[in-house]
Amino acid sequence: MGGPLSRWEERGDIPRGASYDDRWVRKAARGESIHGEADLVDSLLPQAGSVLDAGCGTGRVAIELARRGHHVVGVDLDPAMLDLARSKAPDLPWIEGDLASTIVTGAAGGQRQFDAAVAAGNVMIFLERGTEAAVVANIAAHLRPGGVLVAGFQLSGGYMGLHVYDALAQRNGLELESRYSTWEGTPFDGGDYAVSVHRLSE
Repeated sequence: MGGPLSRWEERGDIPRGASYDDRWVRKAARGESIHGEADLVDSLLPQAGSVLDAGCGTGRVAIELARRGHHVVGVDLDPAMLDLARSKAPDLPWIEGDLASTIVTGAAGGQRQFDAAVAAGNVMIFLERGTEAAVVANIAAHLRPGGVLVAGFQLSGGYMGLHVYDALAQRNGLELESRYSTWEGTPFDGGDYAVSVHRLSE
């Protein structure tokens, strides 16, 4: 309360909660694929891998990955979005917290490490200004050696360029493995949206 706002909180024109989910329901009803993010992450994981859904929102990606047999934890700062995620999948772990500082613990109490982390839905450009480096560092700290961070975000608007994001990733031991212009794996063409796969050094 009273602190700096994230770009997500500043934007009053973004649907939240059930309104956010409605657009995906409509897309599915039209026969459109709504699981491109889960498809890509799933392709990078071992069978029954573990995934940190960073900025999970209403849980669409996390729930689909869990349906495919992966062990998923969702973290988000928006309580309304998390309430809806919990209502849809009460058995999955949902954590309300800041991606810059939240520590996900394992059964033994230590910091948990995941096979993959996914930051879909423009998470990286909706962060509180000045926390981007801390967020990338915290996500990287939750990856096992050889784990991957998959993030997709808009490049227009001047929020974060790929050179900045890649530098933050490299600073934390993450090397660019592949980059696409869509979650369906279309090769990156220099356009205004990028999906980046970075792998943590072994």
